Amino acid sequence: QAQLVESGGGLVQAGDSLKVSCATSGRIFSGSTMGWFCQAPGKERVFVATITWSGSTDYADSVKGRFTISRDNAKNTVYLQMNSLNPEDTAVYYCARAPPYYSVRNYRDLSTYDYWGQGTQVTVSS
Repeated sequence: QAQLVESGGGLVQAGDSLKVSCATSGRIFSGSTMGWFCQAPGKERVFVATITWSGSTDYADSVKGRFTISRDNAKNTVYLQMNSLNPEDTAVYYCARAPPYYSVRNYRDLSTYDYWGQGTQVTVSS
């Protein structure tokens, strides 16, 4: 059974917006940093954005100013609002959970995360 469940992907045109969501249980979500990663066909999975439990965010340069990560701690859900989409954003988008750590971690590094969703496809046509 999937621990993280993404939804909201789809087919859109260049310039459109899309919001994807990732829901999980309180046991997994509470106190955790949540991240979004994407993987285009034939490419490695790469960092997109991350948000800590307290709401601090970080973004890949390629999405800064266009994407917004947010979380609703009462609903155990993290969101990724994607604006001004372009065909290069086409990928499977994965959410992931990094457990509470007691030391500094690199939240852009995939190995920092211990739970992953199954992914949701985002396709942007030109």
